[in-house]
Amino acid sequence: MTDSQRAQLAEIDSLYKSKSAEKELLLTEEIRREQAAGKFSEVEKLQQQLASELRRLNEECEAKKEKVRQSAE
Repeated sequence: MTDSQRAQLAEIDSLYKSKSAEKELLLTEEIRREQAAGKFSEVEKLQQQLASELRRLNEECEAKKEKVRQSAE
């Protein structure tokens, strides 16, 4: 693997960590508001949404990194 490909992998990791943190921050705040309002069914939906979004972002990240890895072969 070249230095360029390693740099691409690091950039992809950084980008997706940032996206995940942003999504987590946004939805966690929304979850807190709904908990404070006593809307527990909404809290559960938001928690499921958060888990789904984080899983999706992780899968996207891994797919992009795999493309970089495959270009090294």
